[in-house]
Amino acid sequence: MIHKYSLNGYNIVLDTNSGAVHVMDEAPFAVLDFLQDQVPELPDEEIFAALEGRFERPVLEEAYAELRALFAAGQLFSADEYEKFAGMMKNSPVKAMCLNVAHDCNLRCEYCFAAKGDFGRGRCLMPLEVGKKAIDFLIEHSAGRRNLEVDFFGGEPLMNFEVVKEIVRYARIEEKKHQKNFRFTITTNGLLLTDDKIDFINEEMSNCVLSLDGRKEVNDRLRVRVDGSGCYDAIIPKYQRLVSQRGDKDYYVRGTFTKYNLDFTDDVLAMANLGFDQISVEPVVSDVKLPYSIREEDFPAVAAEYERLANTILDRQAQGKPFNFFHFMIDLEQGPCAIKRLRGCGCGNEYIAVTPEGDLFPCHQFVGADQWKMGNVLDGSFNQEMKNDFALANIYTKPACKDCWAKFYCSGGCNANNWQYEGDIHKSHQISCDLEKKRLECAIMLKAALADRE
Repeated sequence: MIHKYSLNGYNIVLDTNSGAVHVMDEAPFAVLDFLQDQVPELPDEEIFAALEGRFERPVLEEAYAELRALFAAGQLFSADEYEKFAGMMKNSPVKAMCLNVAHDCNLRCEYCFAAKGDFGRGRCLMPLEVGKKAIDFLIEHSAGRRNLEVDFFGGEPLMNFEVVKEIVRYARIEEKKHQKNFRFTITTNGLLLTDDKIDFINEEMSNCVLSLDGRKEVNDRLRVRVDGSGCYDAIIPKYQRLVSQRGDKDYYVRGTFTKYNLDFTDDVLAMANLGFDQISVEPVVSDVKLPYSIREEDFPAVAAEYERLANTILDRQAQGKPFNFFHFMIDLEQGPCAIKRLRGCGCGNEYIAVTPEGDLFPCHQFVGADQWKMGNVLDGSFNQEMKNDFALANIYTKPACKDCWAKFYCSGGCNANNWQYEGDIHKSHQISCDLEKKRLECAIMLKAALADRE
């Protein structure tokens, strides 16, 4: 299986199964239109006859020889060596946990998947005892894994920051006892940031996610406080202070774009111009009845905007003002491990979420849907049957993924999105797929363009 496309002057061919990426001249790129699943040793004369009006015969012969060499090297129309392992995917030790330390928030973002902070379960904060039990649970179910990840999430985690600090202290004690190493992340809307909180975050959090939607008028349209007022002016100086003191530790500013700002490149640039060089913006793909939701009819505009963003990134690189855009960061040399290629984030298997009451869910986006409750850290229950179901969910159990060129990069997409909008974790959410494939095309083109400049 291959995927070929032209973008920004580059003829790009991705060999799905090997992961090989080729930037081709016009002749071999054209010859590929006449080949399917293989490059025979001898060319079909019909290929040359069809293309001799565009290319001279020696050019076509050379192009075919080039394609034949790539095929022989296993870099074109390569065989799928992964499917035979799909049925062997096993229940794995847990390595990551999302701690919903606050089912409450001081913002009321219109597009919030968490029902504006409480996940539809009532506003509450996680008691310290639940947090400690969650750490114990993670250690117990991590088996031989040494490196463990805990994400402090909400709602707004800073509303329960004293508990966050105590959980971190407890984990630091327990990691020494059990030969573990905890890596912490926190996501915040920034309103409650203070110098003391910034110091603690920069000391203890390996990653920090800062929520911001770009331009002030865009951010303050949907990211509003309880009284309806915007938050932009209050959070920007706090974010800048946190990032300036962060050193070489990871962070990124995470935005959301909606139908209201399909020109989201301008929002990315607004964040870059504020001094942030690690940026993500994600589309709202929710109920199509909601006025701000990205719909399938919006896809051409969004696709064009991703192309504009990719060219903007190239321009900034040339100007010596680079920034990283999360969705265009791709490793074409090694890429993710085989297991991650097949089943993605590992939700419900390697990754779980814990509510303030101690309930377990496959991930933070399943919280609030009681049919997906997996257990509770207070009584130690853990639904192994459901865990096994998630362990076996992979690109070969999702019909639309099996024959998709992007399958090893998106790994079957988001199980929560699939369930919420298609009713089945194995049924791909079409608009999410289309957006992911466009981002991949832009990301690969960026790699080609940057390599051209070296």
